[in-house]
Amino acid sequence: MQERIERLRAAFKDADIDGLLVTGATNRRYMTGFTGSAGMALITREEALFLTDFRYVEQAKAQAPDYTLVRYDDPYATLHQRLARYAGRRIGFESHHVTVEQLENLKNPPDGQPAAVEWVPVKGLVEELRGRKSQEELELIQAAVDVADRAFSYILDHLRPGATEKEIAWKLEVFMREQGAEALAFPSIVASGPNGALPHARPTDKPLAAGEFVTLDFGCVWKGYCSDMTRTVFIGRPTDEDRVLYELVLRAQQAGVEAVRPGVVAKDVDATARNIIAEAGYGDFFGHGLGHGIGLDVHEEIPRFSTRGGVVLEPGMVGSIEPGVYLPGRGGIRIEDLVVVTEDGCRILTKSTKELICLPA
Repeated sequence: MQERIERLRAAFKDADIDGLLVTGATNRRYMTGFTGSAGMALITREEALFLTDFRYVEQAKAQAPDYTLVRYDDPYATLHQRLARYAGRRIGFESHHVTVEQLENLKNPPDGQPAAVEWVPVKGLVEELRGRKSQEELELIQAAVDVADRAFSYILDHLRPGATEKEIAWKLEVFMREQGAEALAFPSIVASGPNGALPHARPTDKPLAAGEFVTLDFGCVWKGYCSDMTRTVFIGRPTDEDRVLYELVLRAQQAGVEAVRPGVVAKDVDATARNIIAEAGYGDFFGHGLGHGIGLDVHEEIPRFSTRGGVVLEPGMVGSIEPGVYLPGRGGIRIEDLVVVTEDGCRILTKSTKELICLPA
């Protein structure tokens, strides 16, 4: 973690701060290694402190050895005591993770005295560091992706008419956990027939039926890191129109993948795939961004492939490429891979076939 601490300190100058209080749960884990639910990291130019309560002292000792451990009974009283030595300095706080009540506690010490430091709202500083994955992080993401790939191969044998969406979702979860996953990355999406027109459909008691697309969007967590993949299959024999629509989404997805390379702006990758769907007359039926970053969180801002994605791609960034077409009353098709930006392009982490799979009815 020392390398991450130094990288964060290097960012203080541009942010015009002398330290940062890290309270967001995922950012806290990234900066310290601590996986518990209570605690905050105070990182200044001079020291790195981890503050937590009695319940997590031993865990913090083991997981955050690069930090000086400070136990508290009253977190804000203890924090203000430690900040006294920084009187007059500018200390950042994560404005996107701090509530109004928490901010009041930061600005108003329990003893009624004015805060010793100037609190400065900062957004995205740790997330910027998280956007470029280390080799170790890439290996953990790949392990999570590999579990999801195996889950897709497994579930194909269970996609039969009469099986319900809920049953399929449960089988996916059980399989991934039996493979060693510690959790789902998000609630699995199993959407058949008309339900596929809902990009974030939740599994229902609807049985799978012949003549329908089935969209499967799922992932797992492996040692803290997430995977996310989507495949759409067909039950029975698709019509020519079904095949054309599937090939359209696949062509857009492949074009999006091919557009990923260092120096490209994320929104231009989105446009590459989006234009293909729009030119085919289905632009109004693709209403979400092309993809998102992934790592410790299943949805991360870097890189965000959308019409507003302004991030310039760099090696080590990992994101999803997942265009879709959603037709109300009929169904939907989405295809998703995770890719990592490399020095000269990108590498696809997801290995499952993207060719249309037609299952027996």
